[in-house]
Amino acid sequence: MTRLIVAAGGGGDAVAAAMLHAALYGDEDQAVILTYAWDRLLVDPVPGPRRPSDFTGLERVTRSVWSVPAEARPIAPSGSTLPRLAAELPHTFALIDPQHGAEGITRQLEELVSHLEPTSIDLLDVGGDILARGDEPTLKSPLADALTLAACCQVNAPIRLLVAGPGLDGELPIAQVQGLLGPLVHTLTAKDVEPVSSILEWHPSEATGMLAATARGVRGVCEVRDAGLPIPLTDDGPTVHEVDLDDALSRNELARAILSTTTLDEAETHSREICGYSEIDYERNKAAWLKDQTPGKLDPKTVLTELDQFEARARSRGVTHTTFRHLTEALNLDGGKRQDLRQLLINRRVDQYTAPLWSVVR
Repeated sequence: MTRLIVAAGGGGDAVAAAMLHAALYGDEDQAVILTYAWDRLLVDPVPGPRRPSDFTGLERVTRSVWSVPAEARPIAPSGSTLPRLAAELPHTFALIDPQHGAEGITRQLEELVSHLEPTSIDLLDVGGDILARGDEPTLKSPLADALTLAACCQVNAPIRLLVAGPGLDGELPIAQVQGLLGPLVHTLTAKDVEPVSSILEWHPSEATGMLAATARGVRGVCEVRDAGLPIPLTDDGPTVHEVDLDDALSRNELARAILSTTTLDEAETHSREICGYSEIDYERNKAAWLKDQTPGKLDPKTVLTELDQFEARARSRGVTHTTFRHLTEALNLDGGKRQDLRQLLINRRVDQYTAPLWSVVR
């Protein structure tokens, strides 16, 4: 028995897919998780998604689909979390290659469906930005989701669209997302998080980290991203809802525009026209900016002093938690120091570690 789960935006959606499999399908055979190799710049300093030629050690699944086993390695300077995910989870991680646009991803899906004959196909998005029109001022990363949505709507197979953790990605206001959701499918629990608990100790995804935290019962307000965006952690956080796939496509102007695209560049052009930007342009600009920055050093005494100041300011804003990604940037540390910072703080103040978040309230 094979389940196919498409991680709509890549990154943390792939980790959430493993949670979803545990929650909905229990001890069944492993899933095939189709996902982008598209990580944050602190993992992969090269902007945009990786293609198969950016890896060594991939395994061919179909003519157009390659899987990323634990032995695979990204070719420097590229980086990827997928080999480590493959090493720590029982699932097969197949690589979405968006270089041939929505038509290319559609072809990949059709080949996988024919090859696997899956019992079910789920398209999973954490947060709900896959339901965006494209012109929302808070929208930051519509392209990856729009591509997978466009592809899934063209496959001749039943595909269920699921949104987990409505509003946790900070892309659309929670009230707006809630009005677009269909039936409740599941409410994630601490037990559902157990299969990925070790992953959450190192994976940089903020939305999936908050999804797991709310499933464990954490409530409050969490600051995320470099800008310190406040995200409410509520009882809606661990919920998983179904949304009609065709309704999502009807709403998502970008997804409709890129249905027949055959290159990623073409899809990017549509994103600039409809949304006013491309998230890959943002990554290009930030990567260039980071090259000119001189990050601070991780001196424990200095870090703890600056942490006290940050926490006081955060509490004054009504914040209760933050992610280690945001904390690393707020303390002007290099992204590569995130794990070192996490370990330092847990060792010194373990009572403030509300896995995988950091509590600013003592």
